[in-house]
Amino acid sequence: MENPQRSPQRAFVPAKTIRTDYPLIDSDPHFKRVIRYARPSDYATGAATAAAGPALLFLMERIAPSYVGRGGFAPIMRLCSAVGLSAGFLIFYQSSTLRFYGFKENKREVEMDMREMVDKIKRGESPYGTSTLTPYMQGVASRNSRYSGLFLHVLPWFNIVNHDQHGVDTAKYYQQAERELEAERQAKGE
Repeated sequence: MENPQRSPQRAFVPAKTIRTDYPLIDSDPHFKRVIRYARPSDYATGAATAAAGPALLFLMERIAPSYVGRGGFAPIMRLCSAVGLSAGFLIFYQSSTLRFYGFKENKREVEMDMREMVDKIKRGESPYGTSTLTPYMQGVASRNSRYSGLFLHVLPWFNIVNHDQHGVDTAKYYQQAERELEAERQAKGE
């Protein structure tokens, strides 16, 4: 007979470590963080992708007219524009996300990440923000969206939950914050 009392469930499942050419910044970056860290090239790629569909449809209509009559082309162009905008955003988002995973060159993002996290720690905040969810539900959210940027073209899934399960050792942020605080103390003392 089974014990009616359930054992506590494990709230933390470590992220799988993937070997990449560049350092891992975050295996489950928050949506806002991905947008904030995006490069101008990400915006340009997204904009070009978004504009490509409607531009090609317009070009095809000029080369080989469909003769759909009055009001037939506009709904198709609107649909093509909506699909283009969606595709452009997903390409933009994935391009930025791949830098967090270390799949693309990410020196700029590594520096931004270190600066952001150290500043939060120096202010006494949690590096990845606070959450109203239980630790178990934070773990569920993390497991559901970890490395989701790799499958974005099939199922757009974004991390919108603050949690502390990001696949990196946060000790580096605390050590850097301690070094900076010590340097500031010594500078004031002199």
